[in-house]
Amino acid sequence: MISKKSLPALALAAALLNGCINDHFPQNPIENPAAFREVAGTDLGGTAAAEISAYDPDSKRLFTVNNETSALVDVLDLSAFPTIKKLAPINVSSLGGVANSVAVSGGKLAIALEATQKQQNGSVIVLNTSTLTTIKQVTVGALPDMVTFSPDGRFIVTANEGEPNASYSNDPEGTISIIDVTDNYSVKTLNFAAFAASYPTLSAAGFRVFGLNASFAQDIEPEYVSISADSKKAFVTLQENNGIAEVDLINGSVLKLHPLGTKDISQLVNAMDASDKDSKKQLANWPVRSFYLPDAISGFSVNGTAYLITANEGDAREYTAFDEQKRVSALTLDATVFPNGGELKKPENLGRLRVTSTRGDIDNDGDYDVLYGFGGRGFSIFNAATMQLVTDSGNSLEQEVIKTGLYDDDRSDDKGVEPEGVTIGWMNNKPVAFIALERVDAIGVYDLSDPAAPKFLQIIKTGDAPEGVLFIPSDKSPNGKSLLVTSNEEDGTVKFYQAD
Repeated sequence: MISKKSLPALALAAALLNGCINDHFPQNPIENPAAFREVAGTDLGGTAAAEISAYDPDSKRLFTVNNETSALVDVLDLSAFPTIKKLAPINVSSLGGVANSVAVSGGKLAIALEATQKQQNGSVIVLNTSTLTTIKQVTVGALPDMVTFSPDGRFIVTANEGEPNASYSNDPEGTISIIDVTDNYSVKTLNFAAFAASYPTLSAAGFRVFGLNASFAQDIEPEYVSISADSKKAFVTLQENNGIAEVDLINGSVLKLHPLGTKDISQLVNAMDASDKDSKKQLANWPVRSFYLPDAISGFSVNGTAYLITANEGDAREYTAFDEQKRVSALTLDATVFPNGGELKKPENLGRLRVTSTRGDIDNDGDYDVLYGFGGRGFSIFNAATMQLVTDSGNSLEQEVIKTGLYDDDRSDDKGVEPEGVTIGWMNNKPVAFIALERVDAIGVYDLSDPAAPKFLQIIKTGDAPEGVLFIPSDKSPNGKSLLVTSNEEDGTVKFYQAD
């Protein structure tokens, strides 16, 4: 016989059991973001076989761009994770050229596809994530390099890079396309011609327009998109231009261009290794100012304030007809500004460092008064409302990589660890940044609870050249635990990590 006193306890036990049965996994498990480890992986081929991935929680499928031999999107079934089942790929090669990016929202998969002739307009193909049937194909600008959905699923936004051809005889405008899913996938493509008159002011703050015989609109090259939590604004990195565009998605207009300035390598906190011929991995200060040139950008909020984080990879224009890169050893340095110029130009000092030839001759007398390098070799955090810099990682990220023994000194003269991708995951109600480091095959992990003082947590070893980094929260993960996914471009692997 069961006493009346036992009934509440039994009822609680029954409720808990029922909850476990219904939910299958515990809600919001406590996880340690400093203890990620590899739990699964799959090999999709060779170089370019794994570039960018997106996950659909409904079908439990991961979609990964694979351009090794033709334009494919691989489909991986994660329903029995950590067992991974490879399904038939989506072949989009007949619809255009290379697939550059994928995104998922509400049972829809968007694929960004450049044209067969990449200077022509590309397209976005939208499919059902379960049936893989095509819903729509929409024309966007030239070379859609990244695609994403707004959080509410209403908009699909592409960053259309508009790169020139090798001879620079065909340089399309860089644009941003906004597709309204709720309006039968109507599209509005925005260019940057209206800002041409503002270039003197923008240039003084570090914005770059310098392409061979290019107009302002042609020279802009959108790279990556982050959309605000309310789905009203997009923030788009203009990598080669060293800026961020702020876009009104509701009215379809570019609101502002935000120049990013330069990073002063003469400051102690910004010390870097500038040589691949000094036989050591040692950070030092140099008379160099480096353009940030961010690739990926991601948004998050803390205590009601919205922030943006950028991965400051650095990227130079390098074409047959025009290459902006020069080594310091090949430049004529102003003798007054650089009285020790001969010493600086030695290979073990600054001689090997690649800098831009497009800026630095301030007085137009044929020698260089300022040396401008490529990339921030770290990440930056901005207030999204004001676009004021909240903090920059300085040299802390490279210091952590050196400690792990993963730093590649062969890249010191170029752009160091090259932070390329960044995404934010929420763990234990805290924002955690995952920064993909292309040249050291690793992910840097930081706690962003205090955006002004990021806390380093971990370096995670990945496959070769992580191009895409994706965070799947525990409530959407196939096994109820937060899941980090890297798509590694050089070795064609996709790797999966979970925290203790």
